[in-house]
Amino acid sequence: MKIRLFLLFLGLITMGFSQDPKRLRVNDKKVPAGTEDMLAIEAALKGSLPTARNATVCLELGQGSGSGVIISADGLILTAAHVTGGVGKEITAILADGRKVKCESLGLSSDSDCAMAKIIDKGPFPFVEVDRADLTKLGDWVFSLGHSGGYDKKRGAGVRIGRLVKVADATVQSDCTLIGGDSGGPLFDMNGRLIAIHSRVGANVQQNMHVPIREFLRHWDAMQKGEFLGEGPFAKKPKKGSGFLGVGSEDTPDGKLRVNKVGGESPAEVAGVKEGDFILKIDGKEMKNKDAMQKLLKDKAADDKLVMLLLRDGKEIEITVRLAAR
Repeated sequence: MKIRLFLLFLGLITMGFSQDPKRLRVNDKKVPAGTEDMLAIEAALKGSLPTARNATVCLELGQGSGSGVIISADGLILTAAHVTGGVGKEITAILADGRKVKCESLGLSSDSDCAMAKIIDKGPFPFVEVDRADLTKLGDWVFSLGHSGGYDKKRGAGVRIGRLVKVADATVQSDCTLIGGDSGGPLFDMNGRLIAIHSRVGANVQQNMHVPIREFLRHWDAMQKGEFLGEGPFAKKPKKGSGFLGVGSEDTPDGKLRVNKVGGESPAEVAGVKEGDFILKIDGKEMKNKDAMQKLLKDKAADDKLVMLLLRDGKEIEITVRLAAR
């Protein structure tokens, strides 16, 4: 009898420690029971929304835009792989107050639609807490944010409230209303903890898929290192040989590689390469002739970065070039 009581007591203690102390009671009800429950949901949203909104950003790439959320003071952003579209891409993030900051995409998982980006400009930046403990359950109340249709300072990030209607290993589904431009934006529990990132906006606006934080955690280190993971449908690996530098070169009798032409508005011109420069090294490899450079460029894709060591007027200079698409 004493053993049974001890085991029961131990079980109660374990249950107590495993529960979320911030969990809303209304989460465990099929529907709100009345005014008190609705007011509890409203109070939770009002308490969490300012911080969540301040950390939600609009991401601009070329002619399109999506959303993301800052999760650290130094500017680490979580978003969707189909928003960044690749690794090492230049992105402009628009903060809640309208400031524009420079970013670069880090790694991604093309199978599950996870991606990271990093603000290059100096912080600190507003950020949110990430639900690393995976505390959210099926049926919980949640709210989504996103810059649908692009950034609008007067409107701010649109907020939609709903519940989790389906939970799977690599995806969760909510009935929050999402539209174009929300992709990559955050899904929060009612305590303002980030639980997922918007992935697929459904044809029915109340059936939307999100990538849970547990999926990001699986690939966290690799994405921070800038790795392109998977062969999935959400992003395509860059094609080797598709990178365009925009220089003409010639071999010299003394075994050097001289720039004899720089294309107008080419990546080389933008980076500062000039006619008459000698290319000594690219990415640490010696460039003794045109063949060496052409061989190296065959392995480079659009958006890849090259570090070039040049000789100009007897002085060595180092520049970084981002290749364009051919």
